[in-house]
Amino acid sequence: MNKKDVTEKELKPMNGIGMLILSIILVLSLPLGILMLVMNQNTLSITVFTLSIILSCIVAPILWAGLKSVQPNEARVLTLFGSYHGTISHPGFYFVNPFCVSYSPESTKLSVTPTGEAVVTPNQKLTRCISLKTQTLNNNKQKVNDLLGNPIIIGAIVLWRVDNPTQAVFSVENYKVYLETQTDSIIRNVSRLYPYDIFDEDDDAADNVEGTDKQEKTLRGSALEIAELMKAELQKRVHDAGLIIEDVRITHLAYAEEIAAAMLQRQQAAAIIAARQKIVDGAVGMVKMAIDKLGEEEVVILDEERKAAMVSNLLVVLCGSHDAQPIVNSGSIY
Repeated sequence: MNKKDVTEKELKPMNGIGMLILSIILVLSLPLGILMLVMNQNTLSITVFTLSIILSCIVAPILWAGLKSVQPNEARVLTLFGSYHGTISHPGFYFVNPFCVSYSPESTKLSVTPTGEAVVTPNQKLTRCISLKTQTLNNNKQKVNDLLGNPIIIGAIVLWRVDNPTQAVFSVENYKVYLETQTDSIIRNVSRLYPYDIFDEDDDAADNVEGTDKQEKTLRGSALEIAELMKAELQKRVHDAGLIIEDVRITHLAYAEEIAAAMLQRQQAAAIIAARQKIVDGAVGMVKMAIDKLGEEEVVILDEERKAAMVSNLLVVLCGSHDAQPIVNSGSIY
């Protein structure tokens, strides 16, 4: 069955309680046959004994194989002799064709060796049901380069569920491993499209990078919007696998260790420069206001040289990082 031929067929099997009772009766027929054989060893007793062995040892186990239970928010995908037979998506206890097999790709799991090599190994906790519950995928932290080439560490969680169990088991080898791989790919690809953050001195550099829209989004400042973009891209990738992506959230975002200290100094320098600019702008306005006020009210008449000296002194006082130490001049200012 190829990917395009997968069409979900919902089964409505019979209730399994009746078949369970019948199989128990068939098993209890064996003691009855033994009792009749012990009491009368005639042809009828031998026939009943033989029939009881067949019913209890062959027919009853076959009937037991057809008993299937489905828990709430679970589904069973059944195959019959290698062909898709149908899907049971409603909870209950059912009896289906005893030769049907509950197919699940979760018989294998993905493990990572200490060297980083991915290995598929048998899963000891084999389950024959497909869970339809909302599940959480915690994507491991991974190192990528942002749009400006800075190495960053990013991690995310994905809330997802199986919407079409038939596609989930037949369209991909293992839908959980498939989702993990696609999540890694999407996070890497989307992270490369945006800078971690943009400083003023990065504007010219960002303009030279094709596709840069520095005014719109950054990884740090637009985490929610970028997470929504990751969700949309991931949904496109896993749609054919019958999966629904409910939410994607970035849980970890930081510069890589090798540049974290330098970027911290860079951010501090940018903050200091911005603060100094505000201080200088305010100081210039205060000096201008002081000189204009002195001139308007004719408190003191200053020539251009004295005005320059006054401006210099006021700027030193207003822009200095330490408190000014006043000096009393007892002589003439001239």
